[in-house]
Amino acid sequence: MALTVPHPCGVVPSRPSYAGPFAAVVRRELRIFLRYPSWVVGMIIWPVLFPLIYLFGSRALAGPEGQGLSAFARLAGTTNVQGFIVIGTTAWMWLNITLWAVGTSLRTDQVRGVLESNWLTPAPRFVLLLGTAASQAVLALAVLVLSLVEFRVLLGIHFSPSVSGAAAVIALTIPWVYGLAMAFAAVVLRFKEANAMVYFVRGVFMVFAGITFPLSVLPDWMARIAAYMPLTHTIEAFRAALLQGAGPAALRVHLAFLFWSGLLLLALGYYVFRTVDRLMRRAGTVGHH
Repeated sequence: MALTVPHPCGVVPSRPSYAGPFAAVVRRELRIFLRYPSWVVGMIIWPVLFPLIYLFGSRALAGPEGQGLSAFARLAGTTNVQGFIVIGTTAWMWLNITLWAVGTSLRTDQVRGVLESNWLTPAPRFVLLLGTAASQAVLALAVLVLSLVEFRVLLGIHFSPSVSGAAAVIALTIPWVYGLAMAFAAVVLRFKEANAMVYFVRGVFMVFAGITFPLSVLPDWMARIAAYMPLTHTIEAFRAALLQGAGPAALRVHLAFLFWSGLLLLALGYYVFRTVDRLMRRAGTVGHH
């Protein structure tokens, strides 16, 4: 007959909760965001301001009479230059905001002095990071919807959207974006440096992913690299869904790539986080600035 050893405090420990800490982190992040009105103003202004440099540049490069538009239409498959550009810049901005917000979240908690106390709770540590990612996903979706409205109302850009196609792209973009950001957060926590890493990662995506230009203008070696980047498939699928009305069936190649990218990068994010967590606890540097 097996003997049951009583807990020294007289309390039987329960399994760690997942839903409670997850919801608490989401509430915390949203509450902090709403406490600073300037962040809300920035969320409204930046989606319109950021693409303007590329929109004005495209007009200049097209020539005084728009002579270059025929070449662009032949390479890009659409004459909607403005829509083509703002879709690419919005997708890139989504990734950029996520790298800053989620990618630096652990380091921010460390600087605030709350990371160590949070990690001493019985809550699973990865769930705390996942809650930050979920709250940022909510804000990112709000920015995305707001951007499309502003493009139509303020810039007069017309779309011919497939709602189901766009929704499928968004749903399959979320896993890879936040999986990458969670891996990034762990690496930033380990090396305690975010700026250079964010600039490098977002710069690579900007050069290769075809944010403001059709991929057909790239050299072959660059096009091959771009084909393996999930942001490339997100942008291409968004453009097809919003400019050509392509549904999920027509986007199946892009959606399949995004699906497997999401699984891979979520697994990578979890693995990198657990590895960094283990190394820092062994070294006792969780609370070090």
